[in-house]
Amino acid sequence: MEILRADNISHSFDYPLFTNLNLSINEGQCIAIQGSSGCGKSTLLHILSTLLKPKSGKVFFKDYDIYKLSDNERLKIRRYFFGIIFQAHYLFKGFSAFENIELATVLSGNELNKDILKNLGIDELVLKKVGKLSGGQQQRVSIARVLCKNPKIIFADEATGNLDNENATNVINILKNYVRNNKAAMIFVTHDDKLASLCDKIYRFNKDGIC
Repeated sequence: MEILRADNISHSFDYPLFTNLNLSINEGQCIAIQGSSGCGKSTLLHILSTLLKPKSGKVFFKDYDIYKLSDNERLKIRRYFFGIIFQAHYLFKGFSAFENIELATVLSGNELNKDILKNLGIDELVLKKVGKLSGGQQQRVSIARVLCKNPKIIFADEATGNLDNENATNVINILKNYVRNNKAAMIFVTHDDKLASLCDKIYRFNKDGIC
């Protein structure tokens, strides 16, 4: 069943990024988005996840045209149904890893799933302050924070950029298993061909848009 669709979306800043772009994703599906730096991959992810209105076109979450909704309605979708993993972690540095994760569950009305912490290999790190963790550990905390929200769609922007190959593959498999088990979906921006190949479908940006 289709869960997200983009119809003829276009966007530009001081220069055009993409024009009349179309894509869709179904429940249980993971797609990867690839392309050269600066081609608009992260911008596309921001548009799909309610963070940036396109210059033209529509984005549908289920039956909702999300950019016709109010700001408050989009916020509710982002809080309760979407999980966004950024390249930067955006963790609260004065908090422990556990407090960062717990805050997300409180805001979304879910219970913290300790199995997620164990699977990501951070269960013994959660009482440490975020500032004491390595970049890779912080990245796994940010991923745990998103998964503990129980989102319907995960938007991941270079979510494994600070991880070694083994941990990166483990994280993608954890995200894929979550998607399968929860009738969710994932859109994953990555430069890594090997990780992209683990997804069900790959969209590639080129000079003519996306294919």
